[in-house]
Amino acid sequence: MFYCPWQYNNAPVDESVITSSGKMLLLDRLLGELFRRGHKVLIFSQFVRQLDILEDYCSFRKYKNFRLDGSVGLDERQDMIDKFSQKKSKVNIFLLSTRAGGLGITLTAADTVILFDRFV
Repeated sequence: MFYCPWQYNNAPVDESVITSSGKMLLLDRLLGELFRRGHKVLIFSQFVRQLDILEDYCSFRKYKNFRLDGSVGLDERQDMIDKFSQKKSKVNIFLLSTRAGGLGITLTAADTVILFDRFV
C-alpha cells in the first residue's frame, strides 16, 4: 500500500484502485498478459485526472511508466521518449494525454495502444 499525494486526504492506494471499475479490472488483466509476452504499451486518456489514477495504478502494480501531458516541457518530453524507445528499457507503459500525444511524438517502440476513455 502506498499513499497518493494528489488525493485531497492523502488516502492510501490499494486494490480498490482496480476493483472499483470494470474498465480497470479489464486493463489489469490485459496488461498482466501483455507484459508476460514482452509488449510495450501506450495508454491515452483525454482527462488528466484519469492519468493520475492510471499513474497510481502503475505505482500500485510496480509497473515502471512515463507520463506525458501538457505540463511536461520539450526537453523532458524528448528524454522520456528516448528512454522508452531503448531496447533494454525497463519502462513498458507510456501514459499520454490525447492533447499532448498529438504533438508530433514518435513512439515506435510500443506495439500496443489503449484508448482508455469512452469514445462515441
